[in-house]
Amino acid sequence: MARPQKHRIVGFNPNTRYFKPRGIPMGELGKIRLTLDEFEAIRLADLQGLSHAQAGNKMGVSRATFSRIIQNARKTIADALINGKAISIEGGNYKIICSDRTFICTDCDNRWEETSGTGRLAGCPFCYSPNIGRISK
Repeated sequence: MARPQKHRIVGFNPNTRYFKPRGIPMGELGKIRLTLDEFEAIRLADLQGLSHAQAGNKMGVSRATFSRIIQNARKTIADALINGKAISIEGGNYKIICSDRTFICTDCDNRWEETSGTGRLAGCPFCYSPNIGRISK
C-alpha cells in the first residue's frame, strides 16, 4: 500500500483559474490540468526565485518532492504552450494558508495591510494613487 500524500502548503489563492490561447474557441482546444500545488511551485521557484530547498520548506515538503512537483508543473505548462491547450488550475493535494498582504504607495510611502482574497487594489487608500506595490514578507 502506498504512503498517503502530505498536504502541500499553498500560500496564494489565484483569482484566475483558467488560461487559454487567444482567438481559439474553447470547443477546438485541448485542456490540461495544473494542480494548485504545481501552481504554487511555479510561483515560488520561478516568480519569487526561491531555491528548491527554500520553496519545499514553504510548501511543507522535502526538496526532492518539490523538485518533482516543479518538474510536473513545467511539463504541463510547456505542453499547453507548445500544443495550444487551455490550462485549468484546479485540484491537487493542498491546504491554502494565506496571510495578510502588505502594500506600499510609491507616491506617499503609505504602508497598509489587506487580507488575502480581496482582489486587485485600485490604489492607495490615503492618496488614491494607482502607483502601489506589494511588499514580500
